[in-house]
Amino acid sequence: MWKLHNNGVLLPDAVVKPTERLGWGRTIGLGAQHVVAMFGATFVFPLLMGLNPQLAVMMSGIATLLFLFVVKHRVPSYLGSSASFVGVATAIYSAGGNPATLTGALFVVGLLLFMAGLIIHFAGARVIHKALPPVVTGAVVMLIGFNLAPVVAGVYWPVDPWLAFVVMLIVVGLSIGLRGFWGRIAIFLSLVIGYVISWLADLALGPLQGDDADGNATSTPRVDWTTVKEADWFGLPPVTDLATWEFGATTTNVVGLHLPQFSLGAIIVAMPVVIALIAENTGHVKAVAEMTKEDLDPLMGRAIAADGAASMVATVVGAGPTTTYAENIGVMAASRVYSTAAYVVAAIVAILFGFSPVFGAVISATPSAVLGGITVVLYGMIGLLGAKIWKENNVDFGNPLNLIPAAAGIIIGVGDVKVPLGDFELGGIALGTIVTIAVYHLARAIAPRQMRAEADGATMQFDVDGMHHVDEDQL
Repeated sequence: MWKLHNNGVLLPDAVVKPTERLGWGRTIGLGAQHVVAMFGATFVFPLLMGLNPQLAVMMSGIATLLFLFVVKHRVPSYLGSSASFVGVATAIYSAGGNPATLTGALFVVGLLLFMAGLIIHFAGARVIHKALPPVVTGAVVMLIGFNLAPVVAGVYWPVDPWLAFVVMLIVVGLSIGLRGFWGRIAIFLSLVIGYVISWLADLALGPLQGDDADGNATSTPRVDWTTVKEADWFGLPPVTDLATWEFGATTTNVVGLHLPQFSLGAIIVAMPVVIALIAENTGHVKAVAEMTKEDLDPLMGRAIAADGAASMVATVVGAGPTTTYAENIGVMAASRVYSTAAYVVAAIVAILFGFSPVFGAVISATPSAVLGGITVVLYGMIGLLGAKIWKENNVDFGNPLNLIPAAAGIIIGVGDVKVPLGDFELGGIALGTIVTIAVYHLARAIAPRQMRAEADGATMQFDVDGMHHVDEDQL
């Protein structure tokens, strides 16, 4: 399948193409780097969505193999858990949903992404730029990130505020102080360090004291490894009976294997994320094309459809949806080895990790304060990626055609404004996205020709690092 590059000899300035490989020893080493690069985010985001990280890591490997097969090994990429859905999960849970209605909504998002990929494959990439100009895409990404602020303030941070503050400082220090590969996994390192500090705090200060819903005094350890001690070293992720599941009734609130359920309200809340995923995948393909000096535009639709199909496969068993990972672009850029053989190795390693319940239990027991310290930075960075899109595309907010739709959509999304719609309410991310897109195209239809011409001065240039949870150059 892969041609051996230069008889296995890698010269200093040589570039290894996606359809080539080095010797299997070096290829396995590169695959291990890709595992480390994707590892932190792949289990952090399912954890934030109440889904099982062990299952997510396993399905990320399966999704990557599926993606590489569909793109014929011409687009080297790892598919891991997406940050874009954390706000969706929060919104669905707060509206009374459960993990099954969440994964059902995410399955539909994967289906829509798959269909969008097919349209782009046959119609060409120009349809993206026309329907989703930079001002719209930036606004959607921004409201997705900033809509998460109440999660930090109301869920994670209050559990242990001072510890969360310390973890936040660790995230800031590592993100700014580290460079190269270690800088790219700063979030992962922060989680590990925060985990250890939480354990030490339990030893030095004792467990957290508080009151339960009935006013009775409670004593809760920051690090609770009850489920870790009960977990097997080898086995499939646990199966969760959602008929008896109740949010807040378990230590971790993390569920395992389950079948999705479909709720119209939850689906409407999740649908806007398709926009972020299209831009995310497009940015990844553009970045890989720039590095490999190959024209990958003909594969744009195929790559987006492959991600949609992989997300459907992942969510149908209860894992979160996937997206192409910017972290692994950094590994390729540093090594100049674009061989998809290394990604196959990484995918196989991830699948093997998925067969260890102990691994999943350790990750699921991450203290809330650690998540609070990480997410206070992480969510803000997601939102500010929207501003980065505006800046890189020279969006002129002196033009009302750009200013007004973005302003209305962002306030609705960030303020979680709602409107009643039958038996459920439409609001937050979903309503903000709909307003941004609809108002932009409506305004464009009635705007003077000169105003439209000025707005068209910004041409979409996708962020080469994708639209992930972090700006990789800063980590």
